[in-house]
Amino acid sequence: MLQLELNEVLEETADAAFSVDPQGEIRFWNASAKNLLGYAPSETVGKNVHTLLRCRDALGTKTCTGDFYARQATTENCRIPNFDVQVTARSGRKIWLDMSTLIFNHGRTHPRLVVHLARDITKRKQQEELLHNLLEVSKQIVVMSDGNGAARPAPVSPLSEQEQRILRLFSEGKNSAEIAQKLGISLQTLRNHLHHANEKLGTRNRLEAVTHAMHRNLI
Repeated sequence: MLQLELNEVLEETADAAFSVDPQGEIRFWNASAKNLLGYAPSETVGKNVHTLLRCRDALGTKTCTGDFYARQATTENCRIPNFDVQVTARSGRKIWLDMSTLIFNHGRTHPRLVVHLARDITKRKQQEELLHNLLEVSKQIVVMSDGNGAARPAPVSPLSEQEQRILRLFSEGKNSAEIAQKLGISLQTLRNHLHHANEKLGTRNRLEAVTHAMHRNLI
């Protein structure tokens, strides 16, 4: 009965939602998941998540395997951080998802279920990759400028240590969420630091700020 109520709730959510047992087999698949990934519930229920979606993490490592769900279903800490995963839709298209995870316990005689809510973040990932490539080009330009003896820009207001850390992490290709988590600050605080750094450097966005900071040997 509890599982039926859970399925009814998941069917109503706008996020793609599905539940998985400890063996990694899909037990429920909502209409939003069908719309996003192309698979109908009849094609997914009873199938292994990894086999169906060919899940990979940011490092290209296989994830959402049977071992992964066995660990999640037995964990004592039911607050599991969101994670990004690349999956393959029915069409063959690669899609990046931001996955939330909940553990659902529906009785002593039934195994706990892992419930995922997933959102398409493919555009965000493409933008991050583009930014990373632009930063790599910027680094090469800075090196070439140094080699040619180009004059340094005029001094700017000193950056704080936190502002330098943030720009350095952006230069390494980290995204806002990763930087905020690493530094133990909120995204709003991160945006405030970036705004102040832009003001000090006379720049308009984070790409300009990182490029100017590298050119001035500030990071």
